Amino acid sequence: MNAKAARESRILGEYLERTPRSSQRHEEARGSFPSGIVHDSRRTWPYGLYVDHAAGSRKWDIDGNEYVDYYGGHGALMLGHQHPKVVAAVQAQLNKGMHFAAGHELQNEWARLIQELIPSAERVRFTSSGTEATMMAVRLARASTGKGKIVRFVSHFHGWHDHVAFGVKEHLDGTPTAGVLPDVAANVILVKPNDLAAVERVLAQHKDVAAVMIEPVGASSGAIPTSPAVLRELREITRRHGVLLMFDEVVTGFRVAPGGAQALYGVTPDLTTLAKIVAGGMPGGAVAGSRKVLDWLDHEASSSAGHERVAHEGTHNAHPMSAAAGIATLSIIRDTDACARASATAAKLRTGMNTILEEEGVPWAVYGVHSFYNFFTNPGNHPVRPTTFDANAAPIEWFGGDKREPLLSKMRLAMLVYGIDLKGWRGGIVSSAHTQADVDLTLAAWQKTLRMLKEEGDLPQTSEVALAK
Repeated sequence: MNAKAARESRILGEYLERTPRSSQRHEEARGSFPSGIVHDSRRTWPYGLYVDHAAGSRKWDIDGNEYVDYYGGHGALMLGHQHPKVVAAVQAQLNKGMHFAAGHELQNEWARLIQELIPSAERVRFTSSGTEATMMAVRLARASTGKGKIVRFVSHFHGWHDHVAFGVKEHLDGTPTAGVLPDVAANVILVKPNDLAAVERVLAQHKDVAAVMIEPVGASSGAIPTSPAVLRELREITRRHGVLLMFDEVVTGFRVAPGGAQALYGVTPDLTTLAKIVAGGMPGGAVAGSRKVLDWLDHEASSSAGHERVAHEGTHNAHPMSAAAGIATLSIIRDTDACARASATAAKLRTGMNTILEEEGVPWAVYGVHSFYNFFTNPGNHPVRPTTFDANAAPIEWFGGDKREPLLSKMRLAMLVYGIDLKGWRGGIVSSAHTQADVDLTLAAWQKTLRMLKEEGDLPQTSEVALAK
């Protein structure tokens, strides 16, 4: 990043001035990691933060700056950072041992909690991540049905393995991304979000579909929203055609409600993938589902049925440390109003941010459900009134990716300058640890950010904007 660019942008200049050590560490990282990062979503212009420690709803970078954290461990930290009961459980297990290469009592307790909370969880199999969980679910679906194809919705994210690595942000036509075999992509059928008529047509035409996968609140935590009515109809369509329904609750599980979206909306899938909150912020995931499907992993059941078993290994499956954190976290979520509190705080943020957008004459909107808030930055310049915007009523085409990278990057940096760490430029995820003080700080930062963007010419002045009636 050159000095001229910093001089031309007060936002960029202040970010550079506040974060010199993060800048240093990023330059060092470029010598080890492609692009200097270890996760695609952590790519930040001109560089991302390096964090030193965190507690509750806050985190502190290595330059000593404090932030209200709305990234929340990519959504894994429903209770906030360093919840004392979770930390105590992990420390207690650490004192006993990290890995036994054997069964342990915590794995049983962890699975029973999942079965208690998640309606579809007749059986459970642990994995090390959400990507591994969706990979296992796809394999189980194919094995148990004897069919080869998977139906997915465009823009819905299910990890990075070959069957789901396209049709999210690019290759929306279903062609394979780099490194994915065309034969693999050919066995995945993409349909537009919420297009139930297309699902019906596909299942009627293709008798070799094993399962339909969906993020139950919509793509990217509801950035392209899906209604409960869509889920209910999708359940009926898949049942009618003898196709498995798979809910990817890696993000929504134990967040939108203790039993996930399926419990909240009363729609029970055949397979559920879990990660993030399920392991309390530690690495871990799981596949839950009907006994009939999960028994394809069972040695005795497969032998009795006379078919080959689905093999599954994994060094860190049901890792004791993850189990300890998961049990502590899920117990608190079950026994308290953590989900409801996080959702209520997110609702305050959405209302407050939209009010400010309207006051500032910016035709954007902040929308979402439960403990999520998403930014609609209106790249098509549609007539929008922030306080009455209905994401479910807006055409899906409105939610195409905003390509105005300089604007979005500066918005992200400005919020960081004012002490707010968003989930990139897309919005944020709220935990039960967030407080009214966090809301107040966030709203103040939001207004300052919008005004800075106006000053730098990235947003029109209020007098130049006519909001929708």
